[in-house]
Amino acid sequence: MTEQSEASPAQRLDRWLWYARIFKARTLAAKFVQDGNVRVTRNQTTIRAEKPSFTVRPDDTLVFTRGEQLRILAIVALAERRGPAAEAQTLYTDQSPPRLPKEKQNLSPFSREKGSGRPTKKDRRELQALKTNTLSG
Repeated sequence: MTEQSEASPAQRLDRWLWYARIFKARTLAAKFVQDGNVRVTRNQTTIRAEKPSFTVRPDDTLVFTRGEQLRILAIVALAERRGPAAEAQTLYTDQSPPRLPKEKQNLSPFSREKGSGRPTKKDRRELQALKTNTLSG
């Protein structure tokens, strides 16, 4: 080990995400990182983490999206084990923007609520008329 790595402790990114209970399994965290979904900001420099073995340190900031939510996590500490949720929440500070309530989200006029089934013939005709009106004018 070099002096610099001994001076500042580091931990694998996939392991830290699992310890912080962002993912249920370490393999899921590793796949998420390997797909290039995580950006790490260290010393005002942003790097895309493409390997699960990417090392993170306290004061790094992680930016990624899970589902439709943008997550911004500032790493406060590293962990030795995957403890309870209360312990895991002390590893980071969540700087993510608040989620919008479902009724205030901008829904496309062409979208339907999940679980509402297939559109009826009347619904399809109305959607088609709406699409042609918005595209032409």
